[in-house]
Amino acid sequence: MVERGAAMETAPDERPEEEGGAEAAATGRPEHVSQTQRGEPVTMLEAIREALWEEMERDPDVFVLGEDIGVYGGAFKVTEGFLERFGDRRVIDTPISEAGFTGAAAGAAHMGLRPVVEMQFMDFVSCAYEPLTNYIATSRYRGSGPVPMVVRGPVGGGVRGGPFHSQNPEMAFFHTPGLKIVYPCTARDAKGLLKAAIRDDDPVLYFEHKKLYRAPALREVLPNEDFVIPLGEARTHRAGDDVTVVTYGMMVHESLRAAERLAGEDGLEVDVIDLRTLLPLDEEAILESVKRTHRLLVVHEDTRTGGIAGEIGMRVSEKAFEWLDAPILRVTAIDTPVPYSPPLEDYFLPQVEDIVAACRYLANY
Repeated sequence: MVERGAAMETAPDERPEEEGGAEAAATGRPEHVSQTQRGEPVTMLEAIREALWEEMERDPDVFVLGEDIGVYGGAFKVTEGFLERFGDRRVIDTPISEAGFTGAAAGAAHMGLRPVVEMQFMDFVSCAYEPLTNYIATSRYRGSGPVPMVVRGPVGGGVRGGPFHSQNPEMAFFHTPGLKIVYPCTARDAKGLLKAAIRDDDPVLYFEHKKLYRAPALREVLPNEDFVIPLGEARTHRAGDDVTVVTYGMMVHESLRAAERLAGEDGLEVDVIDLRTLLPLDEEAILESVKRTHRLLVVHEDTRTGGIAGEIGMRVSEKAFEWLDAPILRVTAIDTPVPYSPPLEDYFLPQVEDIVAACRYLANY
């Protein structure tokens, strides 16, 4: 087991001897200037990369591990250049064993380190279901202390990846007390929430929709100073008084497109709430909006049965039933594995037209 603190730093004679100005002379490391530091807009992928880099610079107890994240820089190049910067004791290429390296991360977390595990595709987090749910999530409750670790990776469909590279597995873990689940949809949120997740003393599952990674429309100029976004706080992307839409991930952007169309064609103003964090769930934000609009639609890309829409609908029914003027509706993927065929995948996934139709139904009920 690697000891915490300074022991995680790359030894001076192991650092690459590259030119890099004053910083390189002082540390033996290549100089790094991020796009944010240059005042340039970043994609969501670049925001995630910056968050990881900055947290590893800030805290020597943070390290990353996963398949092909070192020399290759990760399947989506999130950790490209990390090995040269931080060395092979803090950037660890692992065997293809999700259960094995997730368990190893838990051991490191018990020793005071803060591991960040990359799943090459989050579909394969199912291989680590046992250590995550039986051991890691229950650690605090059994008196074994905190497990400050993050498991992050790409999720989601729409990229023709087929059933093994397109799933949204969040609900498989939503039922597990002791875990936190984060699912951002913008560059700023991705960076701030990942920083918060790394600094949190509880295990966090951090989902990144791969279709949003390099989306040009999502580029943002981020604050140059250090910032975190607290876990458990939803964000209102568009305010409205006619219908509440509660959603997360890729479906935030589909819901916003639907809201713009409804405003232009029907004069309806939709309140679009991005959960950002599924556990803990910002129930207060949902109830406040429903009590104002009196109508609720829950939209998610995950399949229908057992999805978070059912939980949210039940909570609103229990705590805000008297404010409802229409039934609670949901727009979700259908209950099948993700198809590989492009036309079938489009049929499988929720579309803007589905959200528009549901909002119109609620408004006219």
